[in-house]
Amino acid sequence: MPAPERIPAGSVSADPVTLLTRGELTVRGRIREASNAVLYCTVSYEGEETACVYKPVAGERPLWDFPDGTLAGREVAAYEVSRAIARDGWDLVPPTVWRDGPYGEGMCQLWIEASDGTELLALVDGDEPGEGWKAIGFAQVDEDRTALLVHADDVRLRRLAVLDAVINNGDRKGGHLLTAEGRLHGIDHGVTFNAEDKLRTLLWGWAGEPLPEEALEALGTLRDALKEGADLAERLAGLITPAELDATRARVAALLSSGRHPEPGGDWPPIPWPPV
Repeated sequence: MPAPERIPAGSVSADPVTLLTRGELTVRGRIREASNAVLYCTVSYEGEETACVYKPVAGERPLWDFPDGTLAGREVAAYEVSRAIARDGWDLVPPTVWRDGPYGEGMCQLWIEASDGTELLALVDGDEPGEGWKAIGFAQVDEDRTALLVHADDVRLRRLAVLDAVINNGDRKGGHLLTAEGRLHGIDHGVTFNAEDKLRTLLWGWAGEPLPEEALEALGTLRDALKEGADLAERLAGLITPAELDATRARVAALLSSGRHPEPGGDWPPIPWPPV
């Protein structure tokens, strides 16, 4: 399949979830950099059209450490959690739905065309990150040089760090951060919600620090939304396993109890590779 010709996402008046769920899905090409099948598509409904990403379950490669469920199901689950706390600035995952398509069932997500030159990650010389930045760790730049990898001390990234702690994101890389029109979008959430601690992220700059009040409020909302019988809990039950759902509830409770951002721990590598 040829590389896709990009189609402007544009603005649509229809609800994006309705458009993604009910629209006619047309495959335009394959995004070849991805390890699983990622298809660049358009979706058309009632005279409106926009670009989207379609990841069919049939194109997934099995993962030994995620033996249950599907990558596509976890992508949709990540959106559902984000949507449950979609107050100002917290709608961090693009609209994502479960649907049938040309290659079977999978996830369909609104395409985000990065249009903002905001610098969120950088490599700096020296041992300190500098004003406005948070240190992640040292990286080998070349044979003779190491540099400090840093991320911006940005409220949007901090919110995403909280969301990642909730969904137990095992692969928060720099390439999964998109900014457009001042908004931050996190994408690629296939390796999330594991019942074991697998948090791997570049967003460790706030590790151990007290959670801001807005994060505690968002976590309180999630705690209620995840109660048995609540709408979010019912939706997640169709996307992740019962053990993963219970573990998600436990992570929210632990964050509320500690009142702090999590710190790296255990045997799981804390930073994904490659980081970008």
